[in-house]
Amino acid sequence: MSEIEVRLPDGRTLALPPGASVLAAAERIGAGLARAALAGRVDGRLVDLRAPLANGSALEIVTAKDPAGSEVIRHSAEHVMADAVKRLFPGAQIDVGRSDHSEKFQYDFLVERPFTPEDLARIEEEMARIVAEKAPFTREIVGRDEARSVFAGLGETLKVSRLDDIPAGEPITLFRHGRFVDLCRGPHVQRTDQIGAFKLIEVAGAYWRGDERNPMLQRIYGIAFATKKDLDEHLERLEEARRRDHRRLGAELDLFHLDPISPGSPFYHPKGMVLYNGLVSYIRSLYPKYGYQEVMTPQLFRSELFKTSGHYDLFHDDMFLVQGDEDEELGVKPMNCPGHCHLFASRKRSYRELPLRLAEFSRLHRNERSGALTGLSRVRSMAQDDGHIYCEPEQVGDEVNRFFEMMNEVYRDLGIEGVQISVSTRPDDFFGDPADWDRAEETLVQAVRAAGHACGIKPKEGAFYAPKVECDFFDVLGRRWTLATVQLDMAMPGRFGLRYVGRDGTEKQPAMLHRAVLGSLERFIAIYLEHTAGDFPLWLAPVQATVLPITDRTLGYARKVEERLQTAGVRAVLDGRGEKLGFKIREAEMQKIPLMVVVGDQEEANGTVTPRRRFGPKEAPAAVPLDVFVAGLAEEIASRRSVPRSPAVGEQHR
Repeated sequence: MSEIEVRLPDGRTLALPPGASVLAAAERIGAGLARAALAGRVDGRLVDLRAPLANGSALEIVTAKDPAGSEVIRHSAEHVMADAVKRLFPGAQIDVGRSDHSEKFQYDFLVERPFTPEDLARIEEEMARIVAEKAPFTREIVGRDEARSVFAGLGETLKVSRLDDIPAGEPITLFRHGRFVDLCRGPHVQRTDQIGAFKLIEVAGAYWRGDERNPMLQRIYGIAFATKKDLDEHLERLEEARRRDHRRLGAELDLFHLDPISPGSPFYHPKGMVLYNGLVSYIRSLYPKYGYQEVMTPQLFRSELFKTSGHYDLFHDDMFLVQGDEDEELGVKPMNCPGHCHLFASRKRSYRELPLRLAEFSRLHRNERSGALTGLSRVRSMAQDDGHIYCEPEQVGDEVNRFFEMMNEVYRDLGIEGVQISVSTRPDDFFGDPADWDRAEETLVQAVRAAGHACGIKPKEGAFYAPKVECDFFDVLGRRWTLATVQLDMAMPGRFGLRYVGRDGTEKQPAMLHRAVLGSLERFIAIYLEHTAGDFPLWLAPVQATVLPITDRTLGYARKVEERLQTAGVRAVLDGRGEKLGFKIREAEMQKIPLMVVVGDQEEANGTVTPRRRFGPKEAPAAVPLDVFVAGLAEEIASRRSVPRSPAVGEQHR
């Protein structure tokens, strides 16, 4: 073959010599593009600039404008960091870096002593010198014996061991820049000076290969971006994330705390229970509208139930199992679906009962490893906004649409916007027939589109028993979270032998959907607390109003106002301390109370109050007759018409 052809994003084709690299293609397109090139995307896959192209490939040149370009920059900064460590600590051994560079980079090192903050500063300075050298990255494919010889000669015994992890027949690639070489798949930038800005952010201990019997390594984390401006903005987001950390806000707002006496199980304080119960009551209030019937299933089941569902084999290590009488083994339920299937099978069912929509809020327990526990985000004790729908197969599309209607209503009332919908497809380990999975995935994709949503695909991210629809949103810090999900179960109806009498009088197997709008309440509270910075919508706020008397003379009238608000169902408290009004307003602001009700001599004389909104108009508030104010506020709360807002970066500190 004299030439190969590759397809460009604009539809044109580009003729190149056989074996031409991605970088050669960029140079053929234009000198400016070649200078900016960081990597290539060939047939949708991110590849190194030095990788050879095949005839007929679809090619896209990746620059810093592409989000994937930032990942390549971080991966390359990872190598520069390792180079800097070796220059400063020649006896250090290098283990492995990070596989996911979407947010940061890291390397593990075996060193004589732990790294100090002063060491990180020195490593950063050395990295800057390496970047300034503008050394090119080179890629070479070598044999296993040659690679072993290279790293053995460098005294890198950890790296020699890692060679054994590469399957036989898989190419072994080395990347070099300057005097540094490492075992790596890439991709990497052209030259070190394309790493625009970086910072080392943390050092931590990590056992080699994750085994506590092995030596403790030092893991250095860093971040890198194309420009200093991008780095500074990221650092500000990190600081804002620290300020919004739900564990910090949970303590400051007196919502909850976590204690080593019960790892992974939150202690909810009175205000936290108002928030928790407010979410539960809200979801329950929607059950009649969307046709759900609430049930409660046991906390303890014989393990046979989980063996039937398949969770015993695949989820065994994450379950709390206890011994009953003699040989009886019991499991604390980690999820509701097996119990709901058992309930469905408890009597004969007819198509006239379908769709049967069961919902349950009850505590679930999962034996998460202690090292994975993170505030409310990852816990051992939780409740889920859980629902299971048993329906005729042809009703699945309508049920998915009903799910979206409920989700849209909930997210509107909570002020959650910009939800993106995807279908997660069959994982490598799954139950059921592949053909059934294909049909189920297509059913979900069509249902998403029929509901008016664009549908992305998350390959191989479905549960072992079901493909699922995932609803993701980006919080104010740009972080992506999966909230609502609906799954079309491919396993449990058959494993439990679920049947209903169909329209033709014969027994049929129902379709089963798992649905959650909030998901785990604990995880949702963590996400929502950080998204809103504790500024909850008025209807959900643990304290909705605080009554602030200007002087002790109006304390009696202030108590009357408090009583009137509470009688109307408003969660109101009186701040009767002998402090100045400005101090009490600042205290209410710090506690994120959405409404402050100021009363003084004039208000008492006129039977009015002066309401002040936390995020209200800039002009001075006006007095309102007490009866009018109480009635309007009660109606506003009941209707949930107040559109919640999430304060912008830094705004919650005012």
